[in-house]
Amino acid sequence: MLEIMAIFSTAFVIGFSGAMMPGPLTALTITESARQGLWAAPLLILGHVLAELFMVVALTMGLGRAFRKNIVAGLVGLLGGTVLLWMGSDILRGIWQGTISLDLASGQREEPTNPGLILAGILASLSNPYWFLWWATIGMSYVTLSLRKGTPGLGAFYTGHGLADFSWNGFLGFLVVSGKRMISQRVYAGLLSVCGFVLVILSLYFIYSGVNFLRGKAIVATPEKAS
Repeated sequence: MLEIMAIFSTAFVIGFSGAMMPGPLTALTITESARQGLWAAPLLILGHVLAELFMVVALTMGLGRAFRKNIVAGLVGLLGGTVLLWMGSDILRGIWQGTISLDLASGQREEPTNPGLILAGILASLSNPYWFLWWATIGMSYVTLSLRKGTPGLGAFYTGHGLADFSWNGFLGFLVVSGKRMISQRVYAGLLSVCGFVLVILSLYFIYSGVNFLRGKAIVATPEKAS
């Protein structure tokens, strides 16, 4: 039992350090929490942890080696960069056209569209090639270690890791929603614009990295996880 708790605790700490790293999911958490309210962050993270459940299952089936191949990393980078470019440009277009409003006076708020936010969380994860690389290296090592204790060990790892994602991004979403009462439309638009630009910049970087992977100029190593 102590070893199971140790797996859970260390998975939480490692997962928390990864969740706090800026990335596509962080940008979307800030954006959608401001647009749709407090429930946006948990729904986004639900999509994220569902993607991670797929990854855990895939690694237990021995697919980790495929994720470390340059051609796989390259294709993920190109496809993921394209998705992020669409997400970021959509936010910037909404700000430019004035279709995204804080609505402080009326207190109106978009109703969270559960399937849409969950899908966005999945896409934000799958669009990040370094998310794949983290799981193909650090994640695979942890899955292998956890499997020594069978299903309970693997469950403890996945639960601890997922709880870290929910804790940090839920806290981040709460801060954004609380701050809406104290900021103006101009500040709000500026915040979303920054998030949009971050997604666009990340998309270009991922596309550039994908091209380098396909050209054999980048070697898959053990990067930090980016949320």
